[in-house]
Amino acid sequence: MGARFRRGLAVLLLAWGAAMAAAGPGRLLHMLDYLAADYPEMVRDGRVLDEAEYAEQVEFATEVVRGIGRLPPDPRREALAAQAQALQAAVLAKAPGARVQGLARSLREALAEAYGVVTVPRAAPDPAAAARVFGARCVACHGPEGRGDGVLAAGLEPRPTDFTDRDRAAGRSVEGLYNTITFGVPGTGMPGFSELDEATRWALAFWVAARSATPAELARGQALWAADEARWRGVFADLGALVRAVPAAVREAHGADAEAVLAWLRTQPAQVAGAADPLAVTRAWLDRAWARLREGDREGAYEAALAAYLEGFELVEPRLQGHGAERRAVEEAMTALREGLRRGAAEDEVEAAMRRVREALDAAEAVLAGGEALGPGTAFVASLVILLREGLEAILIVAVIAATLVQAGRRDAMRWVHLGWIGALAAGGATWWLSTNVLRISGASREVTEGVTALLAVAVLLYVGFWLHSRTHADRWQRFLKERVHDALRGGALWALAGSVFLAVYREVFETILFYQALWSQGASEAAWALWAGLGAAAAALVVIAALILRFSVRLPLRVFFNVNAAILFVLALVFTGHGVAALQEAGWLPVDLLPLPRIELLGLYPTLETLAAQGLVLALGAGLLWHEARRGASA
Repeated sequence: MGARFRRGLAVLLLAWGAAMAAAGPGRLLHMLDYLAADYPEMVRDGRVLDEAEYAEQVEFATEVVRGIGRLPPDPRREALAAQAQALQAAVLAKAPGARVQGLARSLREALAEAYGVVTVPRAAPDPAAAARVFGARCVACHGPEGRGDGVLAAGLEPRPTDFTDRDRAAGRSVEGLYNTITFGVPGTGMPGFSELDEATRWALAFWVAARSATPAELARGQALWAADEARWRGVFADLGALVRAVPAAVREAHGADAEAVLAWLRTQPAQVAGAADPLAVTRAWLDRAWARLREGDREGAYEAALAAYLEGFELVEPRLQGHGAERRAVEEAMTALREGLRRGAAEDEVEAAMRRVREALDAAEAVLAGGEALGPGTAFVASLVILLREGLEAILIVAVIAATLVQAGRRDAMRWVHLGWIGALAAGGATWWLSTNVLRISGASREVTEGVTALLAVAVLLYVGFWLHSRTHADRWQRFLKERVHDALRGGALWALAGSVFLAVYREVFETILFYQALWSQGASEAAWALWAGLGAAAAALVVIAALILRFSVRLPLRVFFNVNAAILFVLALVFTGHGVAALQEAGWLPVDLLPLPRIELLGLYPTLETLAAQGLVLALGAGLLWHEARRGASA
């Protein structure tokens, strides 16, 4: 069992790493940005204007095809590969710039969605401060004004970019410039500056992006923003929208005024630096889903509907802890919408499902009305309920295992229990630090990590539960204590104990971290004392619950002790199965076939065929193990 568990733990760590490695496709996104911005300047009417630059475009298109083939497995990777090959073919055929640009941007968007890549500044950069860094690092090649006329420019081929060139700048986003600063441009004199901290690279990107704007354009953009800020916030809702905006695309979609506003906002990113409203994000993704459905792209509509939940509504769920009916109504309506898109429902049926989602969102928004930030009372209750709900399952498992060791007279083995929960807390702390400072965990990655961890925990819980049940009879337990307990608890069983504790606690810690981050971002920071008070009260309650379980369970008669504890672990295995399958369904990894049944999350009951089938399988496996044990006991 020890070797099997260690292999299972390795699988968990690999899955966790894969789920969080959102930075993997970063270089591919950078190459696609570069292709979209520079190809139209290299090829006109099927004629190459610069052979060296065109060769670079071919190289990048080829590397995109290769790079997508090396990405981690994903159901959408085959479609991405087809898009990449179409892009490569267009570049080789010297297709018109607009076609290559469109293909590159479309592939970039699909790649970022598929692999959960989110490149957004964590705070509003200060473009003015970047001028000092530009003078120290960039002026020798790009010149003091960014015109590509520095003292070293004459010796470089191709020459450094002229950032004041409006035609070329019209095809570049701030995000693309950030990627260029981070990774450099292979085959040119442009190195990567990954040694600079993230904030400095973002500041440089904004400063460079602003070089092409004229003073008159900036003044016009500022006046337009002041005259109708609400309108322009609908176009540039947050830093994410601002850094991804491409001037030419903005002009085409919203007109010349929007392009002027964009130019000014690039000098004043703090104007849109506030956290985006998750409900607004949800509605924006729903709009995209409907648009893609009308275009005949059902797969794209499904992905957008999935993102509406993962990247939008899920982030507001902590604020709805006291409003279960409204939260469930939104979740069930969004699940029904995704299911309709998945099974190819008629457009009018999907439209009706979309309407129900919007009505449920309106109801949820109504109960949250009365201030954008959470008040102290709401923050306290939400904080208390989150930790109690997430911690109870983990506490039950830790307490049952601890009681077993006490009953066996092996208090010395408690260090393995402590190793499990301390390791889980440490892993949770690392997850929090990574998600705050290094990586952004996308919605799908959150759900996949929760789902994989829960299902691995099921396997360990079934093993430990069966192990406990097999010791039901007193004579068998005494014989086990005399003959095997020391060897068993010194070998694989110790790994099983520590592993079950780690998996149970880490899953809850991971989900709790995400909930608390969402609470904080939605205004709880203004009532931080209430949030911490709720957390402390919940932690104290969990300690008391654990102590009571430990104290009273060890006083039970031996047969009752093992039967009760084994039953607890079997029930928790069923609950974790429901949670795990539901999480993978929410990530889009598993289909969803709805059933007319109630949803009781605390018990792991979800009204879908897949979750109930998985729980039925676990139940059958548990019954089979019990039948096998009964037969073995009868023949002994």
